[in-house]
Amino acid sequence: MERVIRECYTDAILDEAMRRYGISKDQIRSLNAFESFIYEFEHGDGEQAFILRIAHSSRRSEALILGEVDWINYLAEGGVPAARAIVSERGKLVEAIEDGHGGHFLVTAFVKANGQPPWKVWSPGLYETYGEVIGRMHTLAKDYVPAQPALRRPEWDDALFEFPERYLPAFESLAKRKYGELCRQVNQLPKDRDAYGMIHQDAHGSNFFVDTAGRITLFDFDECAYSWFINEVAIVLFYVVQDAQDWPAFTRAFMGHFLRGYVRACPLDSVLLKEIPAFLKMREIELYAVLHRDFDVGNIDNEWCARFMQGRKASIEQDRPFIDFDFDSLAGLVLE
Repeated sequence: MERVIRECYTDAILDEAMRRYGISKDQIRSLNAFESFIYEFEHGDGEQAFILRIAHSSRRSEALILGEVDWINYLAEGGVPAARAIVSERGKLVEAIEDGHGGHFLVTAFVKANGQPPWKVWSPGLYETYGEVIGRMHTLAKDYVPAQPALRRPEWDDALFEFPERYLPAFESLAKRKYGELCRQVNQLPKDRDAYGMIHQDAHGSNFFVDTAGRITLFDFDECAYSWFINEVAIVLFYVVQDAQDWPAFTRAFMGHFLRGYVRACPLDSVLLKEIPAFLKMREIELYAVLHRDFDVGNIDNEWCARFMQGRKASIEQDRPFIDFDFDSLAGLVLE
């Protein structure tokens, strides 16, 4: 989270957000978060938990957040397991609270997903379920039209997502140039309805829960945008491979199950599999940039982030594949 946002946030902002959603002090608790202030709260008998998210207008406009919740609720209504947004006491999906410095904190509430993160329950069957949920989302994306034109979410290359240009220091000019080359490369790909549409764009294991029956519920659609569906597949792989010992071997095993579930819900042109390395490298550079924003990169106190940054500069500058794997070899899974 950017320092200026943390400095604007006060207890009075939280109190006002709680008032607008009818939450008492004994019904709410803070959760760890990366880009926003996140809380869990209860209403009534406490049988259903909810999530309160407080974001700043310097990151997302009210229209963008309304576009996000329009997309989430469209998915939920279409049968995709997504944690739907709920209205405030005044019947609003987004509540704006002045921050006292010319900006606003934008408050949204969601039904809390059931279950737990997937880290301790990963299995081949869950990989397949994961793929099917992502595939169902992409199938619905093909027919999605925002409730109002003003609620249309941005394209993948909108200035909102230009993390390398915005956050990398001047001496990282080579990384910036390589990112620009990748963007120009992927921008030549087809953008027909079967290849391109709204995606979650951050559907990793910290953004969904799994219940005891193995059912997945997606949440945190803050990054959702129009992009290629194969980009979403690459982003999924980018994060899930991180804890594996043998990345190529894990990629073959994971993708075998994930794609089997995916194509059950959404067709995938096998020609696009060869584009996964470019999208993996783009996400690598994007995360590299975000960590430059959030940390002193010479002294990172987060174990996962510190591990990711080890050798990362050289990997990017020397064009090393993020995963050394022949993605064309997966074509048979898509064509089954």
